[in-house]
This record gives sequence, structure tokens and C-alpha cells, in this order.
Amino acid sequence: MSRLATTGEVLQLIRSGEALTRADIGRVTGLSRPAVALRVSELLGRGLIVEDAEGPSTGGRPPVRLRFDAAGGVVPVASLGASRTQIAVCDLAGDVLVRTDLDIDVEEGPEVVLPLLMDTWEKLLDGQAPVVGVGLGVPATVEFAAGRTESARVMASWTGVVIPPIIAERFPVPVLVDNDVNVIAMGEHRVVYASELDDLLFVKISTRIGAGVISGGSILRGALGAAGEIGHIPVRDGGGVLCRCGNLDCVDSVASGTAILRDLRAKGREVSTMADVTALVRAGDAETMAVVRQAGRWLGEVISGAVNLLNPSVVVLGGDIAEMFQPLVSGVREVIYQRSTQLATRSLRIERSTLGPGAGLTGCALMVLDHVLSADAVDAASGRPASFAGC
Repeated sequence: MSRLATTGEVLQLIRSGEALTRADIGRVTGLSRPAVALRVSELLGRGLIVEDAEGPSTGGRPPVRLRFDAAGGVVPVASLGASRTQIAVCDLAGDVLVRTDLDIDVEEGPEVVLPLLMDTWEKLLDGQAPVVGVGLGVPATVEFAAGRTESARVMASWTGVVIPPIIAERFPVPVLVDNDVNVIAMGEHRVVYASELDDLLFVKISTRIGAGVISGGSILRGALGAAGEIGHIPVRDGGGVLCRCGNLDCVDSVASGTAILRDLRAKGREVSTMADVTALVRAGDAETMAVVRQAGRWLGEVISGAVNLLNPSVVVLGGDIAEMFQPLVSGVREVIYQRSTQLATRSLRIERSTLGPGAGLTGCALMVLDHVLSADAVDAASGRPASFAGC
């Protein structure tokens, strides 16, 4: 480094594995031995790193290795869905320590959902290490900087709600809130693809449809957090279906799980859940297969535009519907390769989610950890108690 490294920057070197000993830190940063010792001492005192057993010797006394302490704190997280919510507590590496799933109707509103969520976190924590931050993904547009949900026609009771202060009353630490598909995209990218590519489009196909965009290795939220709202892009020849947003033939209104159930019922099929649709697909019911594949084609129409605009390396399809139906995935592939440009699809991969439902929890934890363990945050917290809660 060309300037004196701060304590926060030293932590990043240890977390990344670039510097594993005091000598490594001095070599990479140019810091003197006393300066290295001071920064390492502070990190040890705050419980952010630990000293491992002595490392291999290169002559003389073996060096003591330094390791980031993932057990030094915990992060309560939750990924809210339209009807099902995943709740967990993660360590400082983003790994899930304990998890539970609850059936929660988000339309009951924040005054019901948030207290239930916080009660569940307290039960899961059960005296574990200090809480350093809280992460939450919600199925709504979120103005990220403020943590405010903006859903005038969807999740109407959440419109304009600033969530962080509500949670911070019980958990006085940084609280970060984002759109549910954004956190899923972050989790999927960081765990599965980060080592090989920087541009990813994640499309969640479930009760509703949404997307998360990873561009240049980071989540793309847009000016106010509205990036990725592909569910409300209209398709051609959708039949004039009225969407919840007030427009006609949005892809969410013709290709989501809700839309597939509606169209099959209109054709006389007795389906109450997507499990019923799955059974018909597996039985080879021709009309069900046609409905599902058409939903895939409409999705492909919208995604192909996103591929032309964003040029991702991979399109990842996730959510209940994508995981259930090969005909839908086939319809998506068919249209993307027909309508996207040759250059944009030259090396494009279209894959199903690897992490599945757990991606949202991982993404929430990583969102928080990127904030509270950043070099700036660690430096700003210098001199605070070893728990570093609220840094």
C-alpha cells in the first residue's frame, strides 16, 4: 500500500487471506512493527480476529497466524416472501447457525409481521454472541438508503414504512433492508459465481416475479432502489390481463405462479397449489404443459430485453416455479436465444439457482457484513467496546 494502512484495512487483509501473520501485514502495507502490533492488538481486543497455533517455520521461531473470528458476533436475518418467510441467525462469515421457516402473510402489515419476526430472532439467538447488525429482505421495492418500502399497489400496508428504526428499538445495531430478490442475487453471486464472473441477472419466479442485477460484482439498485422490477414490464399478446400495478399484461400478471393457477382453473383444471400443477406436468397433461411453457415464453420476452440492456454472463432462474418446471425454463431459453443479440448471447449461461431458498438468508447476512466490517466502519468504531455492536 502506498500510504499507512488503517486498522480496518488490516482487517480486510486478514479476512481475505492476503495477510496471515504480522510479518505479512508489514510486507503488504509497509507499516512498522510497532504500527502492525498496535492494529493487531486492537482487532484482537475487539474480538474480530484470533491467533491460531503457530504456523510453519522458515527458520527461527514459527510465526503466529492471524485469523478472522467468524464466531465473534452474529447477524439475525430474514427473507420475507409473499406467504413464507425464512428466518435465521448467521455468523460473521455469513454462514447460517440456526434457521426456521414461518408461514407469514406479509399483507397483514408491518405492525403484525415485524414483531413476530423480532420475537423469533430472540428465540433463535438464545444468548449467542453479540448481535452486530440485522438484515432483512422484503418482497417490495425498497429505497435502500432510507430502508423505506415503496409499494403503492403491492403490499399496500407497507407503503412508506421506514423499517430500520422499528427493528433498532429492540436491536440497537445497524439494520439494513433491501428488496428480496436483490438479497437473493447477492447470495447466489457471492457464493456460487463471484470467483468467475462479475455480471449476473437473477430472476425469481414464484407467486410474483422480480429480478436482481449484479453489475461489476456489486448489486445494481438504481437511483432509488427500483432497479430489477421486471415483473411490471408488459408482454405482447398477453390477453389484456389487469395487473396489480394498474397496467395491462405485465409479465407478473401473465407468467407468475398466481397467473398459471388462474389460467389452468379457467381451462377446467382443479388446481389449488403449484404442487397440483407439478403433478399435472409430471403426468404429461398437454394443456398444463402448454400453459407453463407459454408463461416461460412471456418471461423470456422480458428477460431477453434485460439481456440486451445489461449483457450478463449468466441468467439464474430461481423461485418455486423455476425449480418445479422444466417446460417453463425451456420456454425462457427458447425466447432469449431468439430475441437477444448474438453478441449478448455468445457466451450467456442460463441456469437454475444453486443455493435455492437459502440464497436470501446468505445475501441478507453478506449485505450486513459488507457494511459493519468494511474498513471505514471498523475504523469509525475504534475505541468502542470489544463487542463492536453498532459499529
